[in-house]
Amino acid sequence: MSISPRKLNAFLLFKLPSAYFCGVRTIALNDTTCVVSVKHRWFNQNPFKSMFWAVQGMAAELTTGALVMSKIRTSGKKISMLVATNNGAFTKKAIGRITFTCDQGATIDQAIKKAIETGEGQTVWLNSKGINSEGIQVSDFNFEWTLKVKS
Repeated sequence: MSISPRKLNAFLLFKLPSAYFCGVRTIALNDTTCVVSVKHRWFNQNPFKSMFWAVQGMAAELTTGALVMSKIRTSGKKISMLVATNNGAFTKKAIGRITFTCDQGATIDQAIKKAIETGEGQTVWLNSKGINSEGIQVSDFNFEWTLKVKS
């Protein structure tokens, strides 16, 4: 069974309710790309009337994590995944609708293939950029995912 945007959004409601109630929603997921959107609202704002950095981080992490989960499911193997490190940069106030995109499906494929072939844990850095409705980048996140085949 494949992972779809609808299933991911239901997953958020039951497993990550803080992300769901902040408005984080998966828009698209395919073999190479995941797109997640969140709208600045009173509930998810900081004292400076822009989107709280952690809400942006949840949306950005979901783009990378959803792609990893999808690729693991496709591999047919039991593989653990965990964020080891992350960082973010903010270049403009996040107001309005912010769309986060990770398009590194091929990079994940390589890491999973190597983990399966070698039996050793692998790390992969994945990027997600937050873009506002005017097409301007407001944030840039990087997540280092660790992948290990379960025995």
